[in-house]
Amino acid sequence: MSTTQDAIAAAEAHSAHNYHPLPVVVATAEGAWMTDVEGRRYLDMLAGYSALNFGHGNRRLIDAAKAQLERVTLTSRAFHHDRFAEFCARLAEFCGMESVLPMNTGAEAVETAVKTVRKWGYRVKGVPEGTAKIVVAAGNFHGRTTTIVSFSTDPEARADHGPYTPGFEIVPYGDLTALGAALSDNAVAVLLEPIQGEAGVLVPPPGYLAGVRRLTRERDVLFVADEIQSGLGRTGRTFACEHEGVVPDVYVLGKALGGGIVPVSAVVSSAAVLGVHRPGEHGSTFGGNPLACAVALEVLAMLRTGEYQQRAAELGDHLHRELGLLVDGGAVREVRGRGLWAGVDVDPSRGTGRQVSERLLERGVLVKETHGSTIRLAPPLTISKEDLDWGLERLREVLAG
Repeated sequence: MSTTQDAIAAAEAHSAHNYHPLPVVVATAEGAWMTDVEGRRYLDMLAGYSALNFGHGNRRLIDAAKAQLERVTLTSRAFHHDRFAEFCARLAEFCGMESVLPMNTGAEAVETAVKTVRKWGYRVKGVPEGTAKIVVAAGNFHGRTTTIVSFSTDPEARADHGPYTPGFEIVPYGDLTALGAALSDNAVAVLLEPIQGEAGVLVPPPGYLAGVRRLTRERDVLFVADEIQSGLGRTGRTFACEHEGVVPDVYVLGKALGGGIVPVSAVVSSAAVLGVHRPGEHGSTFGGNPLACAVALEVLAMLRTGEYQQRAAELGDHLHRELGLLVDGGAVREVRGRGLWAGVDVDPSRGTGRQVSERLLERGVLVKETHGSTIRLAPPLTISKEDLDWGLERLREVLAG
């Protein structure tokens, strides 16, 4: 396709319109930069919603993928392969857990967690069959499957997909009193994002996650942390739960686990929790495939150095200081987030989130809006300070104009 306009028209002619992308057609990418079909360069300040924590074309990850491509890419789980045991052992150790159930996408991992905690509720806790309840938070985003949108409070995600799956109770995010009241005898799990991404990078009140941990222990309920976006270095720690010294019963991981190369997700927990599964009751043809394991093993090796967590913490402090100046200047109403992750509530007089994103696109910066006048910033953890400052200067220009 020779032009952006031609490429977009061709895509719209034959694809379902379930997304409304910005009008840019990327052809190549390296590090924190993308180049479109007409040769224009853009600074990526979204990083695939944290899937590209290590940047585009990361040489370590590309080399690991290439090496595995020459050997074997898929066996299905009908047979063992020589990368699977190491992947499961390394990931379990990395999370301080015992067992791993690998899948592909984040939504698949959340669905797996839902099935797991229900099984645990019936087989271990002794909840009467068919009555298990999972408590979730308003404003959540855990994926788009039918079961997951059944407990969404976003009308766009939920509308026209019923009948909906029962068994969930929604409470306000950050409200420990409401959470405690919802933990009845048939409650089997609390499923939360430690920081709500799609809702605008909402950080819960101090002590909230620790309070969730305390309540779930007291009531014999599993605490499931959806760290698909917030985990693996994004917030300046390996997991966002670490900011309150909390270890959940179950981690749900995805996005960055595949390095932006292949979809890799996993549910990681104790042997007692994941041990409720028996052969034939749950699975995935591609889950834990050799290529996915090879890439994920390299991701874990990179994260074990602590380098990326430290970069996210240090550059994140700088990011939030600079964004705070925009609040002081009146162009921005509020900034939230941790590490290299921010939700920026632009003053509505300066435009909607979509309009601000389009103006940034014109200046060579790629971000994505969420609700209303909010934009999200989540650059690769490998971004340089100079590039980050260049992107922030373009944001200042857009909001000034």
